[in-house]
Amino acid sequence: MDNRTMRILEHPEPDKIQIDMVLSALADPIRRRIVNQLADGHDDQACIAFELPVSKSTSTHHFRILREAGIIEQRYSGTAILNTLRSDVLDELFPGLLTAIITAERSTAIRSASEA
Repeated sequence: MDNRTMRILEHPEPDKIQIDMVLSALADPIRRRIVNQLADGHDDQACIAFELPVSKSTSTHHFRILREAGIIEQRYSGTAILNTLRSDVLDELFPGLLTAIITAERSTAIRSASEA
């Protein structure tokens, strides 16, 4: 077996997820954009499916921050890293938080589009 298919990425257990880390991770607009795309799309979106206005290394950093905060789950599938929003875990720990963030981000995007 190829070593890359066996590589496991570390994720915090639900009881280790802290509101400060979640809010800090979601303070960045690029990371909110990633969360929104995951919320709007299907589970298991590859990192390359995200059109982000940053370099590959910077986008990798943003995905890592989201994973370490407990907001997303990442797993290898061959050479691709697939991303899933941990909405069930976050909703259980912080009811309504993720929905509020996503709703606010969508409202901001709609306002920005109408002003353009």
